[in-house]
Parts: sequence; structure tokens; C-alpha cells
Amino acid sequence: MIQFERPDGLPVNAYLAEPKDRANAPGIVVIQEWWGLNDQIKGVADTLASAGYRALVPDLYRGKSALDAHEAEHLMNELNFADAAGQDIRGAVQYLKATGSQKVAVTGFCMGGALTVLSSCNVPELDATVVWYGCPPLEYVDASKINTPIMGHWALHDDAFPIKDVDLLEAKLKEARVNFNFYRYDAKHAFANEEADSKNLSFLKYDKAAAVLAWHRTMEFLKLQLLQ
Repeated sequence: MIQFERPDGLPVNAYLAEPKDRANAPGIVVIQEWWGLNDQIKGVADTLASAGYRALVPDLYRGKSALDAHEAEHLMNELNFADAAGQDIRGAVQYLKATGSQKVAVTGFCMGGALTVLSSCNVPELDATVVWYGCPPLEYVDASKINTPIMGHWALHDDAFPIKDVDLLEAKLKEARVNFNFYRYDAKHAFANEEADSKNLSFLKYDKAAAVLAWHRTMEFLKLQLLQ
């Protein structure tokens, strides 16, 4: 665990996973699902570190985490999304750049996916974003401010973030001529979370095949955007 400063000077705790060779390694800010900064999202950061990236997970819930959907919904509803994107996530990107990463991407899952979309509009320092099945209300997406490439992974049978909303987001990005590529999978929400089935929620379902394909596409995208 480390601590960084937001642009407004307030401190944020975060989990940092470093690669073996961190010299000039690009960075990735990883944004949690609605469960909080738990072991599963730390594992995502560890996987990215093993691939050569400096992965930083800001603690958006300030030390709190959820074990069930009721707790998770309560914590998510208390979160100020604009503040999280414009301050917490931007501060995380700035921290990675100030400590040696020339390029930094943001990726997030579920709630974190929605925040990743918002960060593409509110964090001018970032270099790319990868969104996993999370979409904010379109009125908060100023596509004219998006200047970096976006990759999106979406579930066709997503009861949390309906695919029709993704279609509307796609149309908005096209109109603004944003560089993006969206992939749709024959899967349910949280298909890349290996712990999804253990939550015993009908709208969550881990899909190994979809997850492997989405991660392959993600790693190729990150190489193209951050290593070249």
C-alpha cells in the first residue's frame, strides 16, 4: 500500500503492484468493481505487473469494502463519481507519471468501467483506457474532451449495464470521432471476474472463454498504446 496526492492535495491510499523491471515501465490505473479494494482487484493489478506494467489501484472507498450486494450498492451510491474521476483517478495517473511511467492507461470493471469512461473525459494526462462492462449516464460523458484511444468489453446479457446503453455510448463516440473499439460478448455482467459465481447473484456469471479473449485483446491494445 502506498499513498499519493490528488490534484487538490488530499491524500489517497492505493495498492501498487510493480514489475520486476520497473525502470521506465508504463503504468495502469486499475479501478475496482463496486465491491471495493479487495483481493480480486489486487490480483488484477498483480497480473498486469507480471506483464511489465506498474499497476495502481486507488482506494475509492477509503478503507471500506463490501461482501454482499447490499453493502456494495450502499458504498457505490455514496461515491461521488465526478470527484473520483477528476481527483482520485487523475491523481493516480499523475503519481505514476511523476514516478517514472511515461505513459499511463486507466482500466476499470463494472462501476470502475463507468469511472474509466468518465476518466477519459476528465483526465487529460492519460494515454489510453480499457472499459469493462460499465457505462455512466450519457449526460456526464463529454465526448469532445476524449483525445485518447478507448477499448471496451461489453456483455450482451448484462442486467446491470444494458447493451442498449452501450449502443448509445458508441453512437456518441462516433459522432465525436473518438478513436475507440468496442467488443460485445455472449455473456453476463462481470464475465471476467473469476469470483463472480461465488457471489450467488443471478446477473453475475464468470465466462472463462470470454475473459481469455477479452484479456488477449486488452494486452495487445496496451502494448500498442503504451509500449510504442
